Amino acid sequence: MLFNSYTFIAFFLLLLILHNWVPFSWKTKKINLLLASYIFYAAWNPPFILLLWISTLIDFFIGKKLYHEQKKRSRYLLLAISLMGNLGMLAFFKYGGFLLENFTLLINAMGFDYQAAKPNIILPVGISFYTFQTLSYTLDMYRKKSEPENSLLDFSLFVTFLPQLVAGPIVRPNQLIPQFKQPHTANQKQLLQGLFLLSLGLFMKVVLADSMLSASADAVFGATQPLHSLDAWMGV
Repeated sequence: MLFNSYTFIAFFLLLLILHNWVPFSWKTKKINLLLASYIFYAAWNPPFILLLWISTLIDFFIGKKLYHEQKKRSRYLLLAISLMGNLGMLAFFKYGGFLLENFTLLINAMGFDYQAAKPNIILPVGISFYTFQTLSYTLDMYRKKSEPENSLLDFSLFVTFLPQLVAGPIVRPNQLIPQFKQPHTANQKQLLQGLFLLSLGLFMKVVLADSMLSASADAVFGATQPLHSLDAWMGV
């Protein structure tokens, strides 16, 4: 679901109405936000939402156990499980092809005739952001920098919060999770400021980037010969 699509605009307006003007309880509003975040992510490729759930559950339960565990060896083991689970997924999807290619080159350099089948790996959207976000929680639990989160709902929102799920920024648990504890609704000034920023971003994306400057950017970054200074500045 692209931010500059009519589908997203309708989806966002519906979510805005449900959150600000329908008298649901705060817990119901958080559930709506979580479901909306999952729908937003799954609209791109539904099966990849399983990775999001795996990352969420691994770090929620391991983080709680890690905070209370006193044995040093057990703490190392729990941290290793979290690191291998999260970084393993990231390495496979983001660097799997690169690692296989280099492994093939190494085997052939050793005198073996080996050609691996070319992998068809699709890179999940936002996997780097939510992987490192959940890992920041696990590391905070390991270092006991904050209390473990008891609400799976609030922790899941921390991982999947719609506005920063696929594009960041990566935030620490104590920056975002406390904001889910108390009810929040936007006042008129905040709504107008938010809509202005959204409109400005859409203008820069649709009008400037996609329409006016896309041809220049394609010419510059796709150039095979040295560019004139004017063309280079246009690309910049």
